[in-house]
Amino acid sequence: MTTPRIAVFDGHNDTLLRMELDAGTEKERSFFEPGVNGHIDLPRAQAGGFAGGFFAMFVPSHIASGQAYRPNDPANFAALEQPVAKQMTDRLMARARSMEEERPDAVAICRSSSQIRDAMAAGRIAMLLHIEGAEAIDTDFTALEEFHGRGLRSLGIVWSRANVFGAGAPMRCPSSPDTGPGLTDAGVELVRACNRLGILVDLSHLTEKGFWDVARVTTRPLVATHSNAHAICPSARNLTDRQLDAIAETGGVVGLNFHVAFLRPDGAFNSDTPLETMVRHVDHLVARLGPEGVAIGSDFDGCMVSRAIGDAAGLQKLFDALRKAGYDEPLLRRIGSENWLSVLERSGI
Repeated sequence: MTTPRIAVFDGHNDTLLRMELDAGTEKERSFFEPGVNGHIDLPRAQAGGFAGGFFAMFVPSHIASGQAYRPNDPANFAALEQPVAKQMTDRLMARARSMEEERPDAVAICRSSSQIRDAMAAGRIAMLLHIEGAEAIDTDFTALEEFHGRGLRSLGIVWSRANVFGAGAPMRCPSSPDTGPGLTDAGVELVRACNRLGILVDLSHLTEKGFWDVARVTTRPLVATHSNAHAICPSARNLTDRQLDAIAETGGVVGLNFHVAFLRPDGAFNSDTPLETMVRHVDHLVARLGPEGVAIGSDFDGCMVSRAIGDAAGLQKLFDALRKAGYDEPLLRRIGSENWLSVLERSGI
């Protein structure tokens, strides 16, 4: 009997940024050609069952400053000015649009869960546009409304740095996620504006205080697009059991992050991380959230992925490992895509 392939709608990737950074260099490749860099292109997506996902528009601090990226440089977490972040976000959104225009048979920018379902059924990569870190948004929300009109349907209030809306959790392990202040008054109004427009509010990267501020204000299910279980990997970027229980109470969803430093109990940047470590997180998330609360949030093209998966072409290896651990096909389909589509629908998207 042939093992069924699970369609994956992924909660987070940084493919647009990776392509933007590769442009004009020897690494540059079309999304539609086989690549050797990064994690996602059309051939690898098709090989691994990657059917779409949240395509992040993230502005790194070093890009905004015009400086070269240097690992472990505190400048990587420096604050951004809104006009600079807006300009870069416009470029990333234009890149997504150009992909759709080049191959409308292969890529679709989707503005609703029904459009995602239609694109997946037609074999097109379903792109849901997501802003990671709201530096591009002004406090009167003119830019938010503009981006929404151009297809934005998901927004993470912060990356792991502070902005006018709130504070980000550092990438530190071991650490509690309670590392700083929560939302500002402007951040509270941003949550309300997103609820009004129909933009998903992503909890990933927020401090614990920021998490509870969103939980207090939002009228939608709580969602963390790419976070893991703090009980297994005690990174400040992961979610405590109390946070997971709060997400479950709202019928929310957490996307499993593939970054090895958010998976491993020691928080190490070690690509020789076994699939069993990922399965442990899924087990824990299912236990706290229920079968309808767990999804995929790979962080492809923005993280170090286990060699056991490698890239988008290796996605089915995770589902094979989950089958081996006793997960049945209906639950695998939920984790692969159905839980994301359900929470988007219940969020008015």
